[in-house]
Amino acid sequence: MVLNYLWAAFFLIAFVIALFQLIFFQDVDIFQKLVASTFDNAKLGFEISLGLTGVMTLWLGLMKVGERGGVVAILARLVGPFFHRLFPEIPNNHPVYGSILMNFSANMLGLDNAATPLGLKAMKEMQELNPDKETASNAQIMFLVLNTSGLTIIPISIMVFRAQLGAADPSDIFIPILLATFFSTVVGLIAVALYQRINLFDKVILAYLGTLLVLIGGLIYYFSIIPQEQVSVISTVASNVILFSIIISFIGLALARKVNVYEAFIEGAKEGFSVAITIIPYLVAILVAIGVFRTSGALDMLVDGIGYLIGLTGMNTDFVPALPVAFMKPLSGSGARGLMVEAMTNYGVDSFVGRMSSVFQGSTETTFYVLAVYFGSVGVRRSRYALTCGLIADFAGVIAAIFIAYLFFH
Repeated sequence: MVLNYLWAAFFLIAFVIALFQLIFFQDVDIFQKLVASTFDNAKLGFEISLGLTGVMTLWLGLMKVGERGGVVAILARLVGPFFHRLFPEIPNNHPVYGSILMNFSANMLGLDNAATPLGLKAMKEMQELNPDKETASNAQIMFLVLNTSGLTIIPISIMVFRAQLGAADPSDIFIPILLATFFSTVVGLIAVALYQRINLFDKVILAYLGTLLVLIGGLIYYFSIIPQEQVSVISTVASNVILFSIIISFIGLALARKVNVYEAFIEGAKEGFSVAITIIPYLVAILVAIGVFRTSGALDMLVDGIGYLIGLTGMNTDFVPALPVAFMKPLSGSGARGLMVEAMTNYGVDSFVGRMSSVFQGSTETTFYVLAVYFGSVGVRRSRYALTCGLIADFAGVIAAIFIAYLFFH
């Protein structure tokens, strides 16, 4: 219901602002730009869906090999005690735990192309357990919010963009992004837990979260003591070695168990095409709405208004020019990426605004995109409080990003 009103609001606000510009500023091209943006973004949504087809075919095929070989079941047993408390509706040792873990792992390594098909598979498996097929279950909401909080250990793509634009140290945003996404994830987890009355002080939950905190702390320490120019290289190599090792482990264990690997892959891969086709209307709908909202100038007006209000308080406003990235990220990953590059180009890749925009880009995920695609892929129409909790996590990530960027770079 929230997404219903929000989607309509994007169009209505864009229309009002465009009409205001036409009447008072004689901008005779504004409505032409709005209409053009609807076609452009509809095309973009279709192209993204087609682009996902190959990746989803590959990874859903590999996941089927992993299921037949038993790797997914092993992963499910490893995280079962923790996930059972976060997802109490899911039976113990259910295969979906493996899909959830693989999705989270891919997101942490900054491997978005691998994370999406794994997340869609997890959502489909949870939908099979969902008694009301049109309403999001508690498990689906918890999964989606943790997914959109965007916990990223190695922000590869952002470091690559910074390197291409000539940053003196492309990896200097590594620790700030890690800290910002950690706060976003924790706040998202707490928000959903309050809605679902999950006891986060359970000793099992505390043990797993404590272990994760130690691992993240260890990574921060390791990357802080090695030469900065090595951070990007090591993180890129490690991510891809881990990813390909996972593929080899899937195939190797399946062969050891006498599984026909090729047939298992083909069986799983067939699901990829049907899923990609299913999400097209949902993806087109959200991208077109975001496109007209941005083209109308509503996003710029929102940023300028916030900057003005912050200036009235006497607070430092140096971060305001980077805010468009923060506002765009929950709406569109590619849009936020373009704004990040634009900020680094205009203000300097090593400027405070350039670094701030990079931290914003890595601090959260594309909440509306994930919600539309993941729920749309399984036919969920009523998202309940998923969007609310997702935006709470995004807001926490943005606030944390501002404080952390000032601490590191200002």
